Amino acid sequence: MSEDNKQSKIALVTGAGSGIGRVTALGLLEDGFIVVLAGRRAEPLQTLVADAASRGQTALAVPTDVTDPASVQALFDTIEKTYGRLDVLFNNAGVNAPAIPMDELPLEKWFATLNTNVTGVYLCARAAFGLMRRQSPQGGRIINNGSISAHVPRPFTAPYTVSKHAVTGLTKSLALDGRAFNIVASQIDIGNALTELSERMTRGVLQANGTTAPEPMMDARHVADAVRHVAAMPLTANILNMTVMASSMPFVGRG
Repeated sequence: MSEDNKQSKIALVTGAGSGIGRVTALGLLEDGFIVVLAGRRAEPLQTLVADAASRGQTALAVPTDVTDPASVQALFDTIEKTYGRLDVLFNNAGVNAPAIPMDELPLEKWFATLNTNVTGVYLCARAAFGLMRRQSPQGGRIINNGSISAHVPRPFTAPYTVSKHAVTGLTKSLALDGRAFNIVASQIDIGNALTELSERMTRGVLQANGTTAPEPMMDARHVADAVRHVAAMPLTANILNMTVMASSMPFVGRG
């Protein structure tokens, strides 16, 4: 481990190859973090590493399947071996399921959503908790990607809604269990950030009254800015829950 690595703060972003993860990784790099990039696809991670290097920034790509305990363990073993510590985890990787009646939804879609959005988030939080507990100085920050669906559902989104309610419970447990070890946990609930996956919402989303309507969107960089703000706070202060949303989206008053 080099002297530069000892002086730099280390952040890990899961789901870093695209969307919110990619924009957030770029923001943390701008803030001076060394950023470890985790995701299932190696190519976009390596592209981001090259982009960072061209600006004199340091990123490390570690292709990872967050639903696989061995893959997650290998990711954190690499972080500990390379840098000796982890200061911030942005637990971002997640998937959705088709918006259809639950009795028509293939069970494999239920399991895939829960495996990524709950088990994957737990596995990464668990490994980060262990490393942050062992390292010196002890402690660190875990930031979970929640959703407005952690508060209220959209029609026909039971798997995703259940998963994000579970993330809220995990965030609160981490915030409590981490106190003794200077480990701080936060959750950022996101509403309608424009990414490759959410672009379809600009053409119409099923509403609670049965109609389909386009919804206002916001630039994903506002989510990245929220993560950056939380990541920059000292471990003596925290934002436990934050909602970042397109101002006019149908959330307040939903239902």
